[in-house]
Amino acid sequence: MTTFFTIVALGFVLGMRHATDPDHVIAVTTILDKAPSIKKASKIGIFWGIGHSLTILVFGSIVILFSIVIPETLSMSLEMGVAIMLIILGLWNLREFQKWFQLYIRKDFNKLNNTKRGKYSIQPQNSDLEDHNLPSKNRYVSTLDANTGTLKKYSKLKSVTIGVIHGFAGTAALTLMIIPLIDNAWVALFYLLLFGLGTIVGMMTITSAIAFPFIYGKGKLSLFNTFNLRILAGIASVIFGLYMFYEIGFAQGLFF
Repeated sequence: MTTFFTIVALGFVLGMRHATDPDHVIAVTTILDKAPSIKKASKIGIFWGIGHSLTILVFGSIVILFSIVIPETLSMSLEMGVAIMLIILGLWNLREFQKWFQLYIRKDFNKLNNTKRGKYSIQPQNSDLEDHNLPSKNRYVSTLDANTGTLKKYSKLKSVTIGVIHGFAGTAALTLMIIPLIDNAWVALFYLLLFGLGTIVGMMTITSAIAFPFIYGKGKLSLFNTFNLRILAGIASVIFGLYMFYEIGFAQGLFF
């Protein structure tokens, strides 16, 4: 009995640690700019964790109960899918910088022309660009996010989908680690369940911590605004995605 509780407790702790994997944190951070509060940010982490945990629990259970061996090539291919997802998420966020830059250049050009005529450009009072040089929230976001980003269902679906993709990639590695160590299949399933719960709690904590300075520091420090969060997350996502792509595809030999 002691061994059982030790194993499942270890699953919970390792699940929390698993949530801190760089590819997990970076992917979730790319959608945190939509969270107006810590509560909303924590929900993004929770729904990511639900998608991730359900995938691992369902497919991990199948692998354990039927003693299925996942080929290394398939495992690497699933990890490659995560790399591609990170690149796409990052580029999606970086579209905002292009639009901001175009707006910034247009603003300076108009100001220069108005100065030559002895006038000054007057910006709208509610312009986000006037406040911390940010693009207009309603106008300068990616097309899909602009249309549906404020909808609760879309926000949850996006978080769950990212979690599911991570879950597919994590199933192979996790089951390969569990099967040699746990003889009893039911104990292994409980391990997966607690691992999933730990992942949910871990990601909920991480998203809240990341969002905190950007929510409560907005308007106080120019660094802490959702535009900077979006751009920084986008850059990190593209760089880490490219690193994973090279590491899995070339260094580990998926493409050879």
